[in-house]
Amino acid sequence: MKTILTTIALTAVVIAGCSKDDNKPNPSEPSGGGSNTNVITAQTTEHLPVNLASAGNYVILAGSQVSNVPTSAITGDIGLSPAAGSFLTGFSLVLSTDGTSSTAAEVTGSLYASNYTSPTPSVLTSAKGDLTTAYNDAAGRTATDMVLLAGNIGGLTLTPGLYKSSGSLEISSGDLTIDALGNPNAVFIIQIASALNVTSGRQVILSGGALASNIFWQVGTSATLGTTSVFKGSILADQSISLKTGATVDGRLLARIAAVSLEGNTVVEH
Repeated sequence: MKTILTTIALTAVVIAGCSKDDNKPNPSEPSGGGSNTNVITAQTTEHLPVNLASAGNYVILAGSQVSNVPTSAITGDIGLSPAAGSFLTGFSLVLSTDGTSSTAAEVTGSLYASNYTSPTPSVLTSAKGDLTTAYNDAAGRTATDMVLLAGNIGGLTLTPGLYKSSGSLEISSGDLTIDALGNPNAVFIIQIASALNVTSGRQVILSGGALASNIFWQVGTSATLGTTSVFKGSILADQSISLKTGATVDGRLLARIAAVSLEGNTVVEH
């Protein structure tokens, strides 16, 4: 099978390497019919989810800091390693009696840091190791029919499969739809060599039974989600993840090396 090379410039979509029937309507398009060049042709390769292992026990996992500008609403546990608990900022932490975790009014769950009482340090070390393994897994996936992306992907509809960008990606000129085509087990893996930027008010919209838990964004540097943006899926960033005021996330924020920064956000684990 030919590799499907899809290059999205800032103002255009070009699909190369398709079959002779390119001008025919795509049978895998969402209901409504008709040819739509903004809908990526369905890939035939089925992918397994990225195994987060123990990193998946956290809605937020970071290396250097988790900062919060109140008031946020976080559902799930927060982990920080190798940085100490003093770098969990803006939460008004209450340390547990055994010293293994903290609680905070803005977190439905517990917060953990590398200097808390055993076994927390070793548990966090394992989780960070599992995050590195998951990040490398996502970055290393390949398929003969993977789709290449570039620039602004706002306005597109992604169907199940593997996507790759050799630079940065942004969602800016429109919302991004992720369509599982009726398969709730459908997996989406988006490999981004550099940064991911979602501009203010833009949304990732789920369609066709797509689940946030099956969407994986592997980000080679850092991710920024703009003011009041709505995002779906797990971000596995090599460096940092920043959420601007009012941004919401259904998924996970997992930063290998640097910080996760919050500003009055809603983050729900999926």
